[in-house]
Amino acid sequence: MPDDALDDFTARDVTVGTATKTVYAKGEGPAVIVIAEMPGISPKVADFARKVAARGLTAVMPSLFGVDGRDPRPDALGRVGSTRYMAETITRACISREFTVLATGKTSPIADWLRGLAAQEHDRCGGPGVGAVGMCFTGGFALAMATDDRLLAPVLSQPSLPFGVIPARNRSIDLSDADLARVKSRCAAGLQVMGLRFEGDRLAPRSRFDFLRDQLGDAFLAVELPDSSASPDSMLPQPHSVLTEDLIDEPGQPTYDAREQVLDFFAEKLRH
Repeated sequence: MPDDALDDFTARDVTVGTATKTVYAKGEGPAVIVIAEMPGISPKVADFARKVAARGLTAVMPSLFGVDGRDPRPDALGRVGSTRYMAETITRACISREFTVLATGKTSPIADWLRGLAAQEHDRCGGPGVGAVGMCFTGGFALAMATDDRLLAPVLSQPSLPFGVIPARNRSIDLSDADLARVKSRCAAGLQVMGLRFEGDRLAPRSRFDFLRDQLGDAFLAVELPDSSASPDSMLPQPHSVLTEDLIDEPGQPTYDAREQVLDFFAEKLRH
């Protein structure tokens, strides 16, 4: 797949507090914040955003890391180039003060910026509220945004933070105790949270979803797919990216059906 020029999106700079970032938007209707996985806004992340826009919503992609539109796959960059690009992007993110990568019981500071973006997009796009989807490294950010009443449809696709094999890290999510308590209160009042993962994914382990079930109860809508349902053409050694790299974009495929569930969730919560 070639690099994506993203020229069907409108790009603009958005400032929240003292931080300014490039944001790409497409569509009309209530906003859905599409927070890219590592190593950034890839062609497949952009394609997911296009699917959001096709549902009568405004897809909003903030640029948080990586090169916007770059295809990270080995057949585009070569195996060495692909590995280098991924490693360099992850390293820069891990040392950035915007992201909390290893610690449990902490919300990444970037969540404040994303909440501010969601508030601006709600004002700009209208509707009852805003949706958000985080993927992999950013999976938990959508949950952190749900401390704000404007966030009505949070989706966590293969949430992978905090990193590590220590059980305490796996049975947790990158959220402070205070933020988690706020989300739990909203769930008790009717908020629903969707989560997606492959059953064998060790980056987004079963224990993390068990933790979310324990904390959020029936408000947590878990979609767990067999590893055999992932695309055989994935660039990843293990099934991981449900909505992008491991998606088989054909009706009747489990990953296709999972993506449609996410799009239906956004439409149901935001277009009434």
